[in-house]
Amino acid sequence: MTDIATRVYNHTWKIDPIVRSVLDTDFYKLLMAQMIYRRHRETRVTFGIINRTTTVPLADLIDEGALREQLDHIRSLSLSRGESTWLRGNMFYGKRQMFAPDFIEWLEDFRFPAYHLERRGNQYELIFEGPWIETTMWEIPALAVIMELHSRAVTKDLGKFELQVLYAQAMTRVWEHLQRLNGLPGLSIADFGTRRRHGFLWQDWCVQAMKEGLGDAFLGTSNCLIAMRREVEAIGTNAHELPMVYAALADDDRALAEAPYAVLADWQDAYDGNLRVVLPDTYGTENFFQRAPEWVAQWTGVRVDSGDPIAGGEMAIAWWRKNGQDPKKKLAIFSDGLDVDLIHEIQAHFQGRIRIGYGWGTLLTNDFRGLGPGGGLDPFSIVCKVISANGRPAVKLSDNPTKAVGPANEIERYRRVFRVGKQVAMPVVV
Repeated sequence: MTDIATRVYNHTWKIDPIVRSVLDTDFYKLLMAQMIYRRHRETRVTFGIINRTTTVPLADLIDEGALREQLDHIRSLSLSRGESTWLRGNMFYGKRQMFAPDFIEWLEDFRFPAYHLERRGNQYELIFEGPWIETTMWEIPALAVIMELHSRAVTKDLGKFELQVLYAQAMTRVWEHLQRLNGLPGLSIADFGTRRRHGFLWQDWCVQAMKEGLGDAFLGTSNCLIAMRREVEAIGTNAHELPMVYAALADDDRALAEAPYAVLADWQDAYDGNLRVVLPDTYGTENFFQRAPEWVAQWTGVRVDSGDPIAGGEMAIAWWRKNGQDPKKKLAIFSDGLDVDLIHEIQAHFQGRIRIGYGWGTLLTNDFRGLGPGGGLDPFSIVCKVISANGRPAVKLSDNPTKAVGPANEIERYRRVFRVGKQVAMPVVV
């Protein structure tokens, strides 16, 4: 077992770069990249970091030189022979050769493109511009770097024994969480915590703890590198960036309204009917279900990723019934701000009515609430989102208006096109 406290105490060792592999990313990123490679290789997309928790002054805490050093290190990474072999030969979701040879060849030659970093007040502006197939690869490692540099900054003055106590407390907390979950009948849960993890070593520890503590209830991890090293399943499908880019490329309001379904048609074609989990909340779940073609209801399930999870699950059940589908045969994956209490609440509400899965993220891999100096290790909300596609602004509405991103006038246009009515603003913790 890795002595995390000692490694953190000596975190300036060159053997401990924050991102140590091209595969230190989420599985859905590679799945989306393959579809982008097939259909949108020439599309140019800009991504940018957004710190929603503006009370966390990242530029005051994180040294710019250290940030550049870590980002530059990422640009030196390339896929190793063993990693390529794992992608080529492993079985994902019961399917061999999930990734086509030409895409793997592209990935073997891939190098992270240039970035733009600039301090603006007490925050950083970090932007990635270029071909979509290249800039998309920055999202996960860029967030992981910022999160771990933040963790290092907060703990830099702690002694080795203080760090040992800190990590002992955090480990105890995780283990107690797992013991509370262990008794839930029918539990199916995966680690989704790469983007806002406390650090790589900590996420790796959490995955090992879940593997031992939850047994068959543990499905796997979204992190490809950890999945490969720990011999667990790599978990994931797709994310909001796909409909955000498709919507930005729409030439008129009619095409805009159809964009979320055009994404699904392309996804279904790209993966031969596999990986069929709908993410309906990009422009409002209620309208998505109202206008969705009947064939979408035949998909395996939905991911509930914003708003009230109970309300989101109930909308999915009503939609399935309306389209002649049996909800008991359908899957709902809950993945927004999960903690143990919320998992218990969701499980009690939907048990026996639908198949339930959980993607446990930040409050698994970064639950240091109240443990760091002055609360400095409390998790905060930071994302890397699409800003524009081929020069057109990109928008995300979400079921929680607090999560909306994009220019104000475009947000209003999208709300009109997607018939988004009154929404309840909910606090965004992570």
